[in-house]
This record gives sequence, C-alpha cells and structure tokens, in this order.
Amino acid sequence: MDVDIARQYLLGKPEAMEDYPFGPDVAVMKVRDKMFATLGQESGEGRMNLKCDQDQALALRDIFTAVLPGYHMNKKHWNTIKLDGSIPEGEIQRMIDHSFALVVGGLPKKVREGMEVRHGREALYGGQN
Repeated sequence: MDVDIARQYLLGKPEAMEDYPFGPDVAVMKVRDKMFATLGQESGEGRMNLKCDQDQALALRDIFTAVLPGYHMNKKHWNTIKLDGSIPEGEIQRMIDHSFALVVGGLPKKVREGMEVRHGREALYGGQN
C-alpha cells in the first residue's frame, strides 16, 4: 500500500477528515476532532501512525519488521507502520479499521450512538466491537 492508497482508505472512514496541524508534511486523520492516524513520508517512504490495543501493538511489532513503536506517540498505544510493501494491504486496512474503531469507541456515548445510527455499527467498528 502506498501513501495515496492509504490516504484514500483513511478518508473513506465515516466522518474522517484530514488536517495538517504539524505542518504540510504530516497529514493527521481525525474523526470528530480525535486523531486516529497520521500519514507522511520519510526519505520517500510512506509512514503511518495508528492507534492500537496494547497487546496487539506488541504482537504486530513481533510479526512485521515494518511495524515500529509509534514515532512521537505513546509507544504503548500507537504503532508506526512503514509503507514499504512488506505488509499485505489487507492487514494494513485491518490496522486502520482497528485504530478507527478504538477512537470512535472512546467518543462520548451520545456522539457514538448518533454515528451508529447514521453509518451503522459495521462501518464504524467492523468486527472490532
């Protein structure tokens, strides 16, 4: 998965928006003003930070050499994914879905319930919740 495909997938999530609070080099993807991903390039290689369950974050780092502790993030809850082609696209999509579901799940109940009515639980959580 390259940066353009990753951006399309990230922005395809319900109510996702792109912001650049850290400057033009790093896109921050948010849902309801809460960050669920960052996306940028370093030395021509795409990199993405995604929120992750603590245990899963460690397991993914063991499985994939392109998954690292979150750069400039809480390393327990965020991973940096190198978009170097070594991780199957479906797995990257699953990681994005997981990050999105965690952030949506942490939104206030009233906001979550409204989103569930508008978009459906499957679109928000997939098999995550």
